[in-house]
Amino acid sequence: MAERNKTGLAEGTAWINGTVMPIAEARLPINDWGIIHSDITYDVAPAWDGGFFRLHDYIGRFQNSVAALRLELGMDHEAIAAALIEMVAISGLRNAYVAMVASRGVPLIPGTRDPRDCDNHFYAWCVPYIHLMRSNLPNSERSVWIAKSVRRIPETSIDPRVKNYHWGDFTAGIFEAKDRGYETTILLDSDDNVTEGPGFNVFAVKNGRLVTSDHGMLEGISRRTVLEMATELGFDVDVRPLPLSEFMQADEVFMSTSGGGVLAITRVDDQVFANGTTGPITEALNARYWEWMYRPTLRTEITYL
Repeated sequence: MAERNKTGLAEGTAWINGTVMPIAEARLPINDWGIIHSDITYDVAPAWDGGFFRLHDYIGRFQNSVAALRLELGMDHEAIAAALIEMVAISGLRNAYVAMVASRGVPLIPGTRDPRDCDNHFYAWCVPYIHLMRSNLPNSERSVWIAKSVRRIPETSIDPRVKNYHWGDFTAGIFEAKDRGYETTILLDSDDNVTEGPGFNVFAVKNGRLVTSDHGMLEGISRRTVLEMATELGFDVDVRPLPLSEFMQADEVFMSTSGGGVLAITRVDDQVFANGTTGPITEALNARYWEWMYRPTLRTEITYL
């Protein structure tokens, strides 16, 4: 069991080397390659009402990312789960954004440029649940700007299926969006296909059929949940390239994210969707998502300490 200092944990908690501490006290070496080279991967699992949603799916994806980057953590699936559960239990947070991180670490040989010479390590942290779009955001402000000055980093450069902190393209798109009064951004690939936004996947709905991209994006667990829910509800789904021209002709568009589930987008650039409201399919999927949050087969209860 981790050592603990429970003072100030409700604002955020970290797990480092088996010790749970207030997030404000968590520290990494300044020359950690995770910081100076973004040689790092992470994943985020949501906890809601005292239980994790799809915890083991998130850990499984995290482990795939760790393997893809050739990191060695010395922790198996069960050890990672135990660390996350204990950290949240000690924090007392019932609704939490929970991050697990694997970093290349500090070189064991001074001056080396060989990633094999680094001391890889795991750490975790959690804060109160983060809504990617505020739940009380008016429909008119659920807006997205299609970035014009930047495209999504090509898959041949950085594999988007490995969750990463390479947010240079996203950050440029966010600045574009905010400068124009939009809430967030979506990035296109070099062929004008919709890929994803910062922290979310994108779906279009046309004549009752859902379409979402098959490339240029993280294969989100929330995206997987939407695909499974859509099948359960009897909707047809296409996973394929999604041209911007087709996207802009949709009846409804929405995002899927661990920071809120299924969230309607009511305006993209100057185009208004679903008469500026949450469309019926988006509404049905959102309601089903919050029902699934409590499915015993998808939920890991937290015993608070």
